[in-house]
Amino acid sequence: MAADSTRVVLTALAGNLAIAAAKFTAFAFTRSTAMLTEAIHSLVDSGNQALLLVGQKRASRPSDESHPFGYGMEVYFWAFVVALMIFLVGGALSIWQGVERLRAPAPIERPWLSLGVIAVSAVFEASSFAVAYRAFRKVVRGRDVRLWRFLKISKDPSLFATLMEDGAAVTGLAIAGVGVMAASWGRMAWADGAASILIGLLLTAIAIFLANETRSLIAGEAAAPDVVARAKAAAAEDPRVEAVVEVASLHLGPQAILVAVTVDFRDGLSGDELHDAAEALTERLLKIDPRVCRVFLRPGRARRIQRRNVTAA
Repeated sequence: MAADSTRVVLTALAGNLAIAAAKFTAFAFTRSTAMLTEAIHSLVDSGNQALLLVGQKRASRPSDESHPFGYGMEVYFWAFVVALMIFLVGGALSIWQGVERLRAPAPIERPWLSLGVIAVSAVFEASSFAVAYRAFRKVVRGRDVRLWRFLKISKDPSLFATLMEDGAAVTGLAIAGVGVMAASWGRMAWADGAASILIGLLLTAIAIFLANETRSLIAGEAAAPDVVARAKAAAAEDPRVEAVVEVASLHLGPQAILVAVTVDFRDGLSGDELHDAAEALTERLLKIDPRVCRVFLRPGRARRIQRRNVTAA
């Protein structure tokens, strides 16, 4: 899955760099604010993809004494930086450009050139989105998980950030196209600036969503409910386990999950039998999902005895 995320990011980066160059060229000839906004949007997206690649590279470093669980969570930090970039450089600047154009409307020169670049850009952006969408379908493996739901529960910011950026790019191009046509042939000079403001508001909404999701991941999110349920079922299947007291989990990165299980073992087990049961249970838990890389077991006997004493009192 990590390779899929990298391919998605690289595809988006290559497309955004080419599109940004085309849009800046079109702006130089047309002086369209909406086109300038779209050019800035693509340039910001290119920088964001580069930051996501930096995050993936740093997260892949092996664990050491200072980070015994690895560096996987660095991906979340760099994704949060991406959200700030979209908000500050993309959204805020686009809104400012639009307001300035509304205050001083100006005709768009060579609108056909802007529309041509928009059409070509839409093909590239749609292709990039298709690559990210195929990666999304591969992750859900045929399960009935809607795209919006996936964006909310995904633990891989490289994938869900690219999905949202590419989706916003296609939407932004449509807005820019309408703005250019309305300003050029609809005699609505304000439409170009209004389109820039709408694009800025779209980017701001995307940035707020990404910031909130990555904030939650940085704070330490649990694994998906189905992973936790499989861990609980795997522990309960062992005949030497009387009860599963608690299953806790933590994402150490998009592809790394820590699982901590508290169980009550049955009475009468010898020390060797407890050791064998713990080893077998650990092996079983490691196999519930390829992302599970750490398993911690804790006997819950003391807690259960304490509960019994409290009840008796």
